Amino acid sequence: MADRDEDDLRMALRMSLNSPPEPKRSKPREFVVEESEEAKDRRLQRELMAAAAEKRMVLARDAAVKVERVVEVKSGSSKVSVTKGKEGKYLSVGEELAETDAKQLFSMVFGDGVTREILAQWSNQGIRFSSDPETCMGLVQHEGGPCGVLATIQAFVLKYLLFVPDELSKNTTTSPSQNMGQSGYFALGNWASLTEDGKARALVRSMIEILSTCGSKKRAVVVTLNVFSHLPDEGSEDGKSDERVAKALEGLSIESASDLQKVLRVNTFTSQMTISQHLKTMLPVFRSRMGAMLFLISALLSRGLESVQADRDDPSTPLVTAPFGHASQEIVNLLLCGQAVPNVFDGRMDFGGGMFLKGIPTSVEVGFLTLLESLNLCKVGQQLKHPKWPIWVVGSESHYTVIFAVNTDVQHENELEERESLIRRAFNDQDQSGGGGFISVEGLHQVLKETNINMPQEKLENLSNMGFIVWSEFWQTLLELDRSVGGMKDSTGMMGKKIFDLYHFNGIAKSVLSGNQVAGGGESPMQKPRISKMSVSVPPKWTPEEFMATGSSGEGSSNEVVEVSKPEPFQHAPLVDCVRTRWARAVCSWSGDPPSIV
Repeated sequence: MADRDEDDLRMALRMSLNSPPEPKRSKPREFVVEESEEAKDRRLQRELMAAAAEKRMVLARDAAVKVERVVEVKSGSSKVSVTKGKEGKYLSVGEELAETDAKQLFSMVFGDGVTREILAQWSNQGIRFSSDPETCMGLVQHEGGPCGVLATIQAFVLKYLLFVPDELSKNTTTSPSQNMGQSGYFALGNWASLTEDGKARALVRSMIEILSTCGSKKRAVVVTLNVFSHLPDEGSEDGKSDERVAKALEGLSIESASDLQKVLRVNTFTSQMTISQHLKTMLPVFRSRMGAMLFLISALLSRGLESVQADRDDPSTPLVTAPFGHASQEIVNLLLCGQAVPNVFDGRMDFGGGMFLKGIPTSVEVGFLTLLESLNLCKVGQQLKHPKWPIWVVGSESHYTVIFAVNTDVQHENELEERESLIRRAFNDQDQSGGGGFISVEGLHQVLKETNINMPQEKLENLSNMGFIVWSEFWQTLLELDRSVGGMKDSTGMMGKKIFDLYHFNGIAKSVLSGNQVAGGGESPMQKPRISKMSVSVPPKWTPEEFMATGSSGEGSSNEVVEVSKPEPFQHAPLVDCVRTRWARAVCSWSGDPPSIV
C-alpha cells in the first residue's frame, strides 16, 4: 500500500506537470477551440488519480515515521501539508488557515493596536518542564504574558501526576485508585522519581483533555507550524529534536495575520488515539518558543471562533489584555471549562430585557481562586471553588499560579459545612445583584422553603423590614437559630477542625542564590521556579470566642464561664487571602520566604 501511494503521487504529479503545451500563435485568437473527448478523458483521469492519492496521504498518519520531505497538495481552496516517511507512509501536518480566519483570529487574540513587545512575549514561551529537580513537575515560565495558559495546563498536569498517574513514576507498585483521597502519588521533594516519558504523557493527556473540552467532547483541533523540513521522531532524543525545531524557527516572527496564515497548519481530530499520536510527535514544537501561542490558538479553534465570540460579553476587546499582554479571564475560563466566558460566578446572571452576563456553566476538573475576590471585586462561584480535584489556578492582579493538595479529603465537608454550602447556593440562586450578596423578600421566602428553615415570624420581619436581605445579616440570624428548626446554632462547638497542607507552584523563573553562590560571590544566580509548602488550619465554624458572644447571651447563662482557647500563630501573604476565599478564616503558616503570587 505504501509503494502504491508513492507511485500514485508521482504519476499524478508527473501527469499534471507534463500536460501538452498550447501551440504558439502569431496573434491572439478570438475563439476557443473546444476540448476533444479524448483530451477531456485524460484530464479527468489525471484529476481523479491526484485526488485519490491526496486522500490516502491525508488519512495515513503514522507518528513514528521519520520525515524526509514535505509536499503541499492543493485541496479545494486550501493547502494540505503532508510529510513523507521512509516507510512510504504519510503524516498530515495540516491545512492552511483561511485568510479570513487568520485575520479574525489575530484581531480576536491581539487586537489592532498590539505592540511588538506583547507579540514577542507570546512568541517566546514554550511549554517546557523545569530542569530543576525540586520543581521538575512544573512548567517553567520566562515571559510575563502567557502565564494564564501555562498555569491552567499545569493544573491539569498535576491532576494526572497526582491522581491519575498511569504508571508515570519509576516506582509504580500502588494503583492510582489506592492513592486517591489519601496522600497523592508523590510527596513534595520526591518529584525526581518522575521520568521524562511519564511527564510527557501527563502533558499530552492534559492537552487532549483541555482541547477536547473546548471542542465539546466532539473534536479537538491541533495547530502546528509548517516551517520544518524534518519533524522529530517520537523515539528520538528530546535535546536533538528541540535543537532542530529551534533552528527551524530562527528568524520567524509573528507580527500580523498574514504571518499567522503563512506558518500555521491546522489538524482536526475526532479520535483520542490519533490526537494522542499527533501530539506526541509534535511535543518538540510545543516545547519550542511558539508553544504557548500554538496551544492557545488550538483551544480557540477547537471551540470555534464564532462560538468563542458568542461566549464573551464584549467580543470587541482582545483576549490578550493591554498594556502588559496578560491572558484574560476569558482565556483561563476557556481552558478550564471549555467556554470563553468572562466571569467566574456560576451560570448566567439575567438582568431582564435580554441583558445578561455569562459565568461558568458546569462543574470543572480543576478550579480557580483569585485575589480579586478578597478585595470584593468579584465573586467566584461554587463550580470553580469546588472542582473535582483539589487543584486551583490562582489569579492575582498580574499573574497566574497554582495551588494544590495531595489529599482529596480537603474537599470533603462535614454535616454542618454541607448545610452551609446548601444554604449559600440557595441564597446565591436568588441573588440578582451581580454578586453583591443581597436578595429580595420573595427570594428569602424561596430560600427558606428550599432549605427547610422554619424561621420565627419575629426574626423574619426583622430581616425583611428593609425590603431586601443581606447575606451577612441572614447568616447571623441562622447562627442564632437552633439546628432543630433549620438553623446553624451548635452550642457544643464540636464542628471539627481541619488541618491539611497545600502546595503552591509559581512557574515564573526567578533568580535564586544558592549558599555556595552567596559565599563565593560574582556568580550569576540560578533562574528557577518555586514550590512552597503551606500548612493550613481551618478552625470550627464557631470558636469559643463566638460562643461567648452569641451562645452565652441566653437565659441562665450570665454566670457561665467559657474557656477561650489561645489563637494559633499565623503568617500572612496575599496567597492567604486567596485561600480564605475557599476556606474562610483559614490560618496558614510556612517555612522560609512567603509564597509569591506575582
